[in-house]
Amino acid sequence: MDKFEGRLTRDGIRIHNPSDFAGMHKAGALAARILDDIAGMVEPGQTTEAIDAEIERMVNDAGAKSATIGYKGYQHASCISVNHVVCHGIPGPKTLKNGDILNIDVTVIVDGWFGDTSRMYVAGSLSRKAERLVQVTHDALFKGIEAVKPGNTFGDIGHAIQAYVEAHRMSVVRDFCGHGLGQVFHAPPNVLHYGRPGTGPTLEEGMFFTIEPMVNLGRPETKVLADDWTAVTRDKSLSAQFEHSIGVTADGFDIFTLSPGGKFHPTWA
Repeated sequence: MDKFEGRLTRDGIRIHNPSDFAGMHKAGALAARILDDIAGMVEPGQTTEAIDAEIERMVNDAGAKSATIGYKGYQHASCISVNHVVCHGIPGPKTLKNGDILNIDVTVIVDGWFGDTSRMYVAGSLSRKAERLVQVTHDALFKGIEAVKPGNTFGDIGHAIQAYVEAHRMSVVRDFCGHGLGQVFHAPPNVLHYGRPGTGPTLEEGMFFTIEPMVNLGRPETKVLADDWTAVTRDKSLSAQFEHSIGVTADGFDIFTLSPGGKFHPTWA
């Protein structure tokens, strides 16, 4: 496959060609389908390492590659972040308990294109406070996506998310952000989930990036554990995250990672 040809903005953000959208849709659709298909495994008594093993099998059976296996030494096909883990949770032998909430994050490579998405799940019954956190985080993602159109700025995206979250007396994590992607895993820009309207680079047709707000019930501060991957809330409050990969179109946005089964929200059933 020929390397895509697109220009870079002065901020180093790649502008992709219209034909590149098809590759992103194919990769995004696989990542989203895997997250649909794994939903039935999320239940009390299940281990996150068993969920990850099934995800790896699905990636391989599709003839794709996991972007995370081998990435900076990481050895799993997913990140699974439970309860107060903000992101980059490492799958392991610990079993899920009733009421646990978890984010599962998967990135696949299909024909050289990266499909990156994550969503929330619940093992068993969802508590009221967890349900509220998950709903606000889900809706905050879409508030950010609605700000995507040529002429707006990345600050507009961050402000839309931050304003919505803080209006519900929750906090936006500052230590992690979304990112550009395409035929690379991470590229400019950094997509902050907070900010001021009208600031940051201007959105242009052909930009590809993720929006992936992390929202805490408590304060926004995080810390990374001794494994150098797992990020947790400093105050041990619950955290939630949703992620889509987005392309900027002539008049708005294109979501590459829509759930084919309508299972993006954990209460789909």
